[in-house]
Amino acid sequence: MKSKLEDDIDALFRLPLAEFTSERNALAARLKKEGRRNDADRVKLLAKPSISAWTVNQLYWVHREAFDQLMASGRRLRPAQKLRLAGKVASVRDSLDARREALVHLSDLAAELLRDAGSNPSLDTLRRVTTTLEALSAHALHADGPTPGRLTQDLDPPSFDSLASLMSGAAATEEIDEPIAPAGKSTTGANVRRLEEARRAKIADAKVTLQDAKKSLSEARARVQSLESTQKKANAEVKEAEKHRREAEQILEKATAASNDAARRAKSVATEVDEATKTVEVAKRAIEQATKELESLLRQ
Repeated sequence: MKSKLEDDIDALFRLPLAEFTSERNALAARLKKEGRRNDADRVKLLAKPSISAWTVNQLYWVHREAFDQLMASGRRLRPAQKLRLAGKVASVRDSLDARREALVHLSDLAAELLRDAGSNPSLDTLRRVTTTLEALSAHALHADGPTPGRLTQDLDPPSFDSLASLMSGAAATEEIDEPIAPAGKSTTGANVRRLEEARRAKIADAKVTLQDAKKSLSEARARVQSLESTQKKANAEVKEAEKHRREAEQILEKATAASNDAARRAKSVATEVDEATKTVEVAKRAIEQATKELESLLRQ
């Protein structure tokens, strides 16, 4: 049974692209608050899809029937390949035609989805959508292919050699379950050994990938802690600077008031000085006049 977390993750990839990051962060925060740190870390590592990958995801969620038809056409290439080896080329052509028709139909649906989302269905975007769909169709031959509906980046179709390997590998898996003559036991045993070796190699690769992911997670957590510490220091510095700014503003305000008072006093004194200067001039003229009158009287 599918877990609630898996449902929540599916819901993220069904959202409009612009809402992905905020909703992912909200989900991670909720999981962390609930004490589910590992689940929260897993959700935080989910990358925002590219516009073309998001479109392919929506085709999976919204147009599942058309999407499944493409996947089915990819799976039908496996028995068609076996028929081709038997000389029945028409079966391969029919399977390829069905796959091409499914791709064309999904490309039209992708253009509608992009327009409805307010995005321009450019030729480059539609080309990347089609390429990713082709890759998913090819990987439908293999159980370990990408997870539909949760893509974050575009996919490249496997090379011809890889596709042939997928087909031959799938055919070998089927043939192991079929009754075979005793003379073929050595061949079947070799197939089983190859499959077991491949499985062990995948397990080893998965372990290495897991260790790398754990190392990256540990480094990311250490980086977050360092940044949080730096942020706290920066916040304290901002508060201290704000305190000094307020103090400086108060000092400036007082200095401005004192300057204004001094300017007013200086203006008042200047007025008094002007008036006193005028009084002095009047007094001088009065003295000169009195002196002249006195001199005139003394001459008589």
